[in-house]
Amino acid sequence: MTSLSRVDPSGVVGLLLALGIGLLIGLERERRKGEGSDRRAAGIRSFALVAVSGAMAQLLSEPGLVAVGGVLVVSLAAISHFKSRSNDPGLTTELALFFTYLVGVLAVIEPLLGAACGAALALLLHARTRLHRFATQVLTEQELHDGLLLCAAALIVLPLIPNRPLAWLGEINPRPLAAIVVLILTLQAVSHIAVRWLGPRVGLVAAGFLAGFASSTAAIASLGSQVRKQPERAGLLAAAAAWSTAATWVLAMLMAGALSIDAALALAPMAGAGLGCTLAACAGLLAWAPPDTVKDPGSPLGQREAIRIRDAIALASMLFVITLAVSEAQRRFGQTGLMLSVALTGLADAHSSVASLAALFAGGRLPRADLTLGVLLAITANSGTRVVVALATGGWANGLRVGAALASGLTGAWTVWAWLT
Repeated sequence: MTSLSRVDPSGVVGLLLALGIGLLIGLERERRKGEGSDRRAAGIRSFALVAVSGAMAQLLSEPGLVAVGGVLVVSLAAISHFKSRSNDPGLTTELALFFTYLVGVLAVIEPLLGAACGAALALLLHARTRLHRFATQVLTEQELHDGLLLCAAALIVLPLIPNRPLAWLGEINPRPLAAIVVLILTLQAVSHIAVRWLGPRVGLVAAGFLAGFASSTAAIASLGSQVRKQPERAGLLAAAAAWSTAATWVLAMLMAGALSIDAALALAPMAGAGLGCTLAACAGLLAWAPPDTVKDPGSPLGQREAIRIRDAIALASMLFVITLAVSEAQRRFGQTGLMLSVALTGLADAHSSVASLAALFAGGRLPRADLTLGVLLAITANSGTRVVVALATGGWANGLRVGAALASGLTGAWTVWAWLT
């Protein structure tokens, strides 16, 4: 039998850590116990004792003692729940009591992980009001639906995608390409939430930048159409459209990194220069834009869904088709065919071309020099498409403003590429 006198210093640290965690969680529960007949049973002392009990059960190393202690805590929590006189007893405190016991055990085994779990529980309990408000008042039914679809795509569909090179896909592994689609959906959701939190006035420029993660071309088209409806905001709307182009460089790095860290490192100098120059041009456009006097401009992008499944399906289809076309072009015509196909496909979508090139690079079928050149060609070709869209939807002034931001980023990226090669 192991006695406490022979416990090593790490065990003492775990015991003290369990006590601190119990006091932290118990302090939060103590403030919510209530008074009178609605007063709950567990408070600061109960949670501290439960956490320390878990740590001592682990330290004593008696077979089955941790399990017996867990059963005892669950039994006491159940008795407390059924004896509660509250009109809305709930199960939060009882579940938190058992979780605290487990955290006490974990604090001895893995102190850092135990501390993190305890702090996370205390934060979760403290955020009760905010979480309830978010679930019932802030989160819409459509957003909940989209969130569930995103989770299903990431946790159910993605693991079912084959994780091996397929002959019909030009010996490309489809799992990383599918992960790119999930990444795009996640960025769409993050963009939607950020715009919701920032509000329509502050969120106009942010909406442009964040929408660029889904489709900079679509963002430019939507904002350009607003220029004709609200000519007094033409400068600000053009600046927001220009900001969407900055997301292209960030997304190129994210997509390349999702497929190969080496690919992301290879693109980093060009992408960094392109992003920096684009942001400088966007800041200049924003500084020259007249102040926004519209009090309630509404949603600048007209997006109600957190994620857009149809766009994701279209992106997935385009991604696989372009990957196959680029791979076949390289096999049949060498570097010239590869670069030509990348430039042509880049006219429609730069993201798919970047992902295709990164996938070839990750599979060892594309040298580093061809990767960087191909990515720059794809982004350059797509920039031409975006300028045309800006001109068609918002007029010459809008097209010139957006084109200036695009030209600035491309100049910086190509300059760095020429210097490195």
